[in-house]
Amino acid sequence: MAEISIRSMRKSFGATSVLKDVALEIADGEFLTLLGPSGCGKSTLLRILAGLEVQTGGSLAIGERVVDGVRPKRRDVAMVFQSYALYPHMTVLENMALPLRMRRLSAWQRLPLVGRLLPGTKVTADQIDQDVRRTADALSIGHLLDRKPGQLSGGQRQRVAVGRAMVRQPAVFLMDEPLSNLDAKLRVQMRAEIKELHKRLGVTFVYVTHDQSEAMTMSDRVAVMLDGELLQVAPPQEIYADPDDRRVAEFIGSPKINMLEAKLREDGFAETAGTSFSIPADLAHGTTLALGIRPEAFHLVDSHGENVLTGSVRLTEHMGSDLYVHLAVPGSDHPVIARLLAERAPHITSGQTLHLGVKPERLLLFAADGRRLRPDNRPNGTVLRMKEHA
Repeated sequence: MAEISIRSMRKSFGATSVLKDVALEIADGEFLTLLGPSGCGKSTLLRILAGLEVQTGGSLAIGERVVDGVRPKRRDVAMVFQSYALYPHMTVLENMALPLRMRRLSAWQRLPLVGRLLPGTKVTADQIDQDVRRTADALSIGHLLDRKPGQLSGGQRQRVAVGRAMVRQPAVFLMDEPLSNLDAKLRVQMRAEIKELHKRLGVTFVYVTHDQSEAMTMSDRVAVMLDGELLQVAPPQEIYADPDDRRVAEFIGSPKINMLEAKLREDGFAETAGTSFSIPADLAHGTTLALGIRPEAFHLVDSHGENVLTGSVRLTEHMGSDLYVHLAVPGSDHPVIARLLAERAPHITSGQTLHLGVKPERLLLFAADGRRLRPDNRPNGTVLRMKEHA
């Protein structure tokens, strides 16, 4: 079993706090992605899992064993680095065999000349060779074993790095932005290959990235980090559709979610951007809140009214099947972006006045401090009040 338990994890570099009481449970065999912008602490957390960094406080357990202070090679984890970390003077076969040679052969047996004459060296070396070739064939790089890293493409080097980790048969795979050096087309291909590899091996994967496309397409769950804090851990669709925090909502999604500052009226409508939205809320008159509207939540309507934004088209972006419309609306310094189906949208030009409707249930509401406000739905379906998500 390779479940991972992180309890009150803290890490500081001098006076700079990088991890702030991070607590996380990762199930055995799960694919979990740590997602966040550069500098949020996700790579530091991964290095602590690998044993390459020592935490300032907190505890870490892999399986039933607490591994605080345990050396990296004793943790039964394998790490794939962003730079691949392949030895340029070694062949693919030698790179992949290295961790097995270090583990299965003694220091004397690893000596170039004397080692070959020692009892058991040949049998162990032959077994290592078979294990490497079997792993290479599984990754479709068996024909590359005699080449050196400088003779490989980026995608081939990435497969070799994965193979070197895979040949050890670890309980946990740790991957630190392994696709960031690849071009866009190859990244899409390798995402599918890594997901398929996880399904085939059935072991625990912890993956670090700042690319939300990687996180959303590959993961069982996504852990969103910002400024050393763990903001939300949930399946990808829940992270997108039901964020707990305004920072999560604004980080996830492309184009970015539209945020409109609003003030609640006595009649239960919120005023913003020259219009009003029906809010199923039992909040005090004058309460300030933010309305989050995903770009795809808009639809074209014929005229202005309640739950309709009206503005002037700044620019349009044709994305094949989709049309992104940037709309200047009253009282907002930033344009509202709508994602419309190109085939259903009329010919839209800059300067045109456009009316965009949105259903109240598609609104995401956030308190002034960024916490999510959710409807409290009773069994009969009647929305009675709002509650703050702690």
